[in-house]
Amino acid sequence: MVHRVHDDVPSDPACEAGEHARHGPRRSTTGDEAFERAAALFRVVADVGRLKLLERLADGEWCVTELAEAAGSGLSTVSQQLRLLRAERLLRRRRAGKHIYYSLADAHVRDLIHNALEHAAERSPPSADDEDPT
Repeated sequence: MVHRVHDDVPSDPACEAGEHARHGPRRSTTGDEAFERAAALFRVVADVGRLKLLERLADGEWCVTELAEAAGSGLSTVSQQLRLLRAERLLRRRRAGKHIYYSLADAHVRDLIHNALEHAAERSPPSADDEDPT
């Protein structure tokens, strides 16, 4: 029996030889810079207001004024949120006269937002392996 010191951390994490299949050394083609950028992307998306803006923009291009009205926020607040999202290359910006329009940078961003929201909305029961035996 493994005694737990924390919810998911066994007190003796070492595996016995032959207990399960061993994984070979992982050969990632992803460089450290990509991991740093991905972490920065998740940090900027980890805000409900910015996430809602991204979800709206998944439907297409919006003017800053329209986004502020839809969010029920001030123009300066929405502009600041858009600036942060654009700095992480999640958005594109287009100027037409006095109007500035924003859209998602590409399909990857749209898929990321849709997948995150779909995953968060799932209501599946925990599996037997997820339950705490204590």
